[in-house]
Amino acid sequence: MAEQPLNATPSGPDAAPEPALLPLAARSVAGGTLMGLANLVPGISGGTMLLVTGIYPRFIGAIAEVTTLRFRLRSLVVLGMVAAAAGLAIVLGAGPVKDLVVHHRWAAYSVFIGLTLGGVPVIWTMAKGLSLPLAVGALGGLGAMIALAMLSPAGGSSGGGGFLGLFVAGLAGASAMILPGVSGGYLLLVLGQYVPILSAIDAARDAVASGDYSAAMDPVVRVFIPVGLGVGIGIAAVSNLIRYLLRRFEKPTLGVLLGLVLGAVVGLWPFQEGVEPTPGDVIKGVVQTPETIAALDEADWPTRRFTPNAVQVGSSLGLAGLGFVLTLAIAHIGRDRRS
Repeated sequence: MAEQPLNATPSGPDAAPEPALLPLAARSVAGGTLMGLANLVPGISGGTMLLVTGIYPRFIGAIAEVTTLRFRLRSLVVLGMVAAAAGLAIVLGAGPVKDLVVHHRWAAYSVFIGLTLGGVPVIWTMAKGLSLPLAVGALGGLGAMIALAMLSPAGGSSGGGGFLGLFVAGLAGASAMILPGVSGGYLLLVLGQYVPILSAIDAARDAVASGDYSAAMDPVVRVFIPVGLGVGIGIAAVSNLIRYLLRRFEKPTLGVLLGLVLGAVVGLWPFQEGVEPTPGDVIKGVVQTPETIAALDEADWPTRRFTPNAVQVGSSLGLAGLGFVLTLAIAHIGRDRRS
């Protein structure tokens, strides 16, 4: 029996019976939680997390139905539960993940590299072997990621603000929600919007917790609205586009995904550290003074590369290997699971 495409919803006389609504909702919550955490961590794909819980085909199908104005209860439950769980996971996890990247950068990036490369065998299995369209697509995706890394700020820790930059970041994050093997956190990292977005989430959460709702409005207006618009438009557009491409041009599309993953590590050189600014430095368009430096968040410090010692090199390789194995294990768990 032929294997169903990833973007198909089981149907027909031989399809499995529709699951009860409560188990479907529970699986959607589990998948959404893992997807939300994945989008905080450069290297882990939100789409892969949905595969783990067996909800990915229904998620893609539900988006396609809603964006074509077809509303079924099961589709609405899947989308609602995934979105709510992912949002909660992002809000609660933004602070700890940001602190990990800021204060333990080389160790975090080492894990991210392993997690990213762990997506290669996942996509290779989906492609079912080498072919010319796969190779051409992979070269295109690889070239795009190398160009993106070269144009991005070093370390990707402090990107330019502005509506357009944050809107594009939202589009990038939405792409990773749909594509198994492609990390939204990584795309935000190389676009320079990773730490700024996590910092805004953390600041809004703290402001709400302290009852200062006026302070919470600043990140909402400055960050959440443009990112949210990008995410909403991106999910609708990218899901339908990928659904079409995988049906009509499966091999080249998977090749591009493979190239994106392979090229992702280019911008993740692990051995870099934050450097405290000095008076006269310009950060985010502001000339720094002793007073502004004292008030500056460490997440906004510029970064520089350093030469690692033998222990750091060995530890980095070990952490990268751990991340690689983790991604493979996650992919293996959800390999043949269907909704």
